[in-house]
Amino acid sequence: MPQTMTLDEKLAISCKAAELSKSEDEEGYMLLMKTVTMPPYLAKVMKEKVSVDYLTNSGWNLFEAEAEFGEGC
Repeated sequence: MPQTMTLDEKLAISCKAAELSKSEDEEGYMLLMKTVTMPPYLAKVMKEKVSVDYLTNSGWNLFEAEAEFGEGC
């Protein structure tokens, strides 16, 4: 089960993802970035802009957003 990530964990994953992006591995980049918990404020904006269905089916880690707003954001 996903859980809240520390800032250090988020930064470590982001650095690895940046390396993948520089090597033009965009698929690997997106897969890795989706493991980072999406901030609740960003999930709220995405829900309003693209729909809750897209957000919940997108593969993003929504643990923090669901903890704040409830399941399904």
